[in-house]
Amino acid sequence: MTANAQSTSHYDVIVVGSGAGAMTSALFAAEQGLSALVVEKSDKFGGTSAISGGGIWIPNNHYFAAKGGHDSFELALQYLKAATGGHGDELRLRAYLKHAPQMIQALEHKSHVRYAVAEKYPDYYPQLPGSLEGGRTLDPELFDTSLLGEELGNLRSPSPSTLLMGRIAWTARHAHKAMSRSFGWRMLILGLMLRYKTDFKWRRKGRRDRRAALGSALVASLRRSLMDRDIPLWLNTDFQMLLTDEEGRVCGVQVCRDGQVLQLKARCAVILGSGGFEQNQALREQYLPQPTQRGWSATPPGNNTGAGLQAGIALGAATALMDWAWWAPTIAVPGEDKPRGVFAERAFPGAIVVNRQGQRFVNEAAPYLEFVDAMYRDNQPSGGQSIPAWVIFDGHFRFNYAMGPLMPAQVMPDSRLRKEWLNALYFKADSLAALAAQIGVDGAGLERTVQRMNGFARSGVDADFGRGGNVFDRYYGDSNVKPNPCLAPLSKGPYYAMRLDAGDIGTKGGLLTNEHAQVLRQDGQAIPGLYAIGNCSSSVMGTSYPGAGGTLGPAMTFGYIAAHHIAAQG
Repeated sequence: MTANAQSTSHYDVIVVGSGAGAMTSALFAAEQGLSALVVEKSDKFGGTSAISGGGIWIPNNHYFAAKGGHDSFELALQYLKAATGGHGDELRLRAYLKHAPQMIQALEHKSHVRYAVAEKYPDYYPQLPGSLEGGRTLDPELFDTSLLGEELGNLRSPSPSTLLMGRIAWTARHAHKAMSRSFGWRMLILGLMLRYKTDFKWRRKGRRDRRAALGSALVASLRRSLMDRDIPLWLNTDFQMLLTDEEGRVCGVQVCRDGQVLQLKARCAVILGSGGFEQNQALREQYLPQPTQRGWSATPPGNNTGAGLQAGIALGAATALMDWAWWAPTIAVPGEDKPRGVFAERAFPGAIVVNRQGQRFVNEAAPYLEFVDAMYRDNQPSGGQSIPAWVIFDGHFRFNYAMGPLMPAQVMPDSRLRKEWLNALYFKADSLAALAAQIGVDGAGLERTVQRMNGFARSGVDADFGRGGNVFDRYYGDSNVKPNPCLAPLSKGPYYAMRLDAGDIGTKGGLLTNEHAQVLRQDGQAIPGLYAIGNCSSSVMGTSYPGAGGTLGPAMTFGYIAAHHIAAQG
């Protein structure tokens, strides 16, 4: 114990971080009769989970089975083995597939968390054996935030990109219907807007929607569940180091709270759920491919600085996947504290992404991890200089579809856009050549690319990258566009460009763990009393991203596993 530190209350389990995985582990620790404390560095709870889509990838779940869906442990294992290329830890994969369905079923019965199956949301690699065209991703139901009482003020605000019109809560199922322009989408949006507008009593308190959705709904419902059990969650509590006893067992944490250094004792274990290291520029430069900038990350600035990772390394922990992140292209919006991830929009017909040579280098509708991986591969000296890349679209696309913070022009014409966005967030010109000159892209190369892409739009076949050629690509395509819902010509001026950075929604590498979520030393032995889940641990998915919710699903499942393993140890 340091000279200026004070010892405070003892707990059975101390959880570092307040994301979905962290709060799930605390909840199930309490269910096992253990006292738990959650400590959070920020002044808001929810971590990156709160600004996420909130989906969880749970193969063989009971929601899908109840609707007549067919999945199995064996089928999901076949898929994960193919997705991870045989390099994943099969014991961890099996543990995940065994316990994930148990976790969500238990959570449904013991908490306020509610999910629904996204029957049409396909796995990200539909070409692999064992994949399904839907049913493995679960989407959070809306949550009434009035149940949080005063704690609502401590909930991390969702990203504006996850809200309809930047303020109205909607589920991923709602968003898919609207973005794919499926039958009834206009009435859906009208209904959501009316629900928000007519909630007069709540709206007198401010612009925030009474209902939370996506990741905000998930963490809000978990927080209410912790409140029901009187599980304390300390905000503004900065984790500093792990404490060990004479035998080398982790027995607590040192934190700084209200300017006071405290040493908190954990009788059974410490669970690190403190996120990755994407907001630590020095660690990014040490481990991630170059160029790299923390300002490209879509995660909250000042958080996820790798404190849990470094504390584990200080005790001799092994690490893995340190050169990988949960990649996602991002758009920086002037005046916002973090950029926005670009997920669905890349599949909309009539937009392309090019490098500095004006050439396409990837299927624009590909999963976001593979998209940014392609940016790095194309950015090599012999490549096309694709960091940053540029998304290009025409007036027809601008009128009909969103791109980042730009709502369709039929809703938000250029005259209503913020003046400071022009030539910063977006660029605009009457010709492709003039647009290319503004953004430093080869004009002749861009002209050739657009001509070639327009031919693909007419034929319905992307002969270069196969865009729209599988069920995942088509998920967010426009169902009214034929013959390929992801392809349309760029032929109507004015033309637009927006910069895409090589962003992320968290790092993928971290402390190496076993099938019980125990942190391992370099020799493969578990560090007694220390567990890690979520992005401060190396991903069970290896370098793959098997489906929507492939981050939160494992974080919550291994939190569930850790709580039960700790309780079993006594």
